[in-house]
Amino acid sequence: MNSMNLKFLLLSIITAFFMGSCNRSDSSSRNVAGSKSTGVVQLGDTFLLMRNGKPYFIKGAGGESRLKRLAEAGGNSLRIWDDNDADRILDQARQNGLSVLFGLWIEREIDGFDYYNQDAVDRQFERIRKTVLKYKNHPAVLMWCVGNEWNLRARNIQVYDEINRIAAMIHEIDPNHPVTTAIGSNRSQTFAVLKDRCPEIDILSINVYGEMFRLEERLQTGGWTGPYLISEFGPLGHWESENTEWKAPIEPFSHQKSEFIRSIYRKFIGSRPPACLGSYVFLWGVKEEGTHTWYSFFDNAGRETELVETMQELWTGKAPANKAPRIEKVLVDGQESPSWTWEARDQIHTAEVSGFDPDGDTLTYLWEIRPQARQRLDYDYHDTPLVPMDGLIESARAPKIRFRLPRSAGEYRLFVYVFDPRRHVGTANIPFQVTASVPNP
Repeated sequence: MNSMNLKFLLLSIITAFFMGSCNRSDSSSRNVAGSKSTGVVQLGDTFLLMRNGKPYFIKGAGGESRLKRLAEAGGNSLRIWDDNDADRILDQARQNGLSVLFGLWIEREIDGFDYYNQDAVDRQFERIRKTVLKYKNHPAVLMWCVGNEWNLRARNIQVYDEINRIAAMIHEIDPNHPVTTAIGSNRSQTFAVLKDRCPEIDILSINVYGEMFRLEERLQTGGWTGPYLISEFGPLGHWESENTEWKAPIEPFSHQKSEFIRSIYRKFIGSRPPACLGSYVFLWGVKEEGTHTWYSFFDNAGRETELVETMQELWTGKAPANKAPRIEKVLVDGQESPSWTWEARDQIHTAEVSGFDPDGDTLTYLWEIRPQARQRLDYDYHDTPLVPMDGLIESARAPKIRFRLPRSAGEYRLFVYVFDPRRHVGTANIPFQVTASVPNP
């Protein structure tokens, strides 16, 4: 038995001793939230999430599909953001031995909601109350998450008070599950305001990507001393990456994402800091955000990226038998560059991908050109899928291609996918811009 397992065995024994006398008001050794068998227990500076009487460290992913594969990879929980299709998701989670961080969507000021409009606020409150009543007894429910990134550009302090009012209501009608809220900033000031105005929140949930290495310091500065979980993490965010000259984010290759996730998980999550209850990686599925590949662990055909095998290794300690192909380099016109700008000319360009398969599998290829997604806000993108453009690439299934520029001036990306025969994929893309309309030949 290693030292980590011994530590949690001892904590389990101590927890069992204290469970009978724990309550929400005792701060020395207490049940922070939940029933005697399910909730958060504090032992000094250490917090344990209990589920069915046992310590439960969250090894989770955001998403609602491929739940069997999530369980096979060693995951034990999934996160959803609202109650859309909740019956199906909860039932499938239970069938696969997974718990659910159940999101209760609240409207955000950044999207135009007015927290001075009491009628609208009360309607939202009642909607959430009905959702909790409907699902509180489902065995897959792990905890409730009130909102997601509602604090971004929130100027009305009443939104904090409403979060607290909703959490208090949930505690009243469902004392068996903890309540958390997910914020989209790890600013110390946000933590301080939450601690002051939201005492009904049992666990702080934080969406954090490249700023993970600053999280502990900012929690301390903000005075948050309670339990927390990482409700979203993943590759470097598109708002954190390097940009092209025209401010388009440069997406890491799939292997680079994998190495980034491996590094931050081992240091800040897998090391099990005393107040950390676990995490949810983003996203166990396919999502168009910046690009269709940036956060997607799968492609639309269900092929797995290297991110899936990375999480399996982190969760179980064992890598899968077969691994995804890796892209090392993409050359355009014989040169390596993260981005390109071309004047409008009807000329032929070339692109070539260099990669390998760790298992020596035979590789196949696909190239596409897609428009650059348009930003909805300074940190967000429209999520409408952008389709590949026809007629620009010659022999799109070869490792080396010839292509023409799109005829309209604008911003684009050249995508390349490398497949093995075992339903794995490596991805990369190069952003480029065309400065004027391309004349007809």
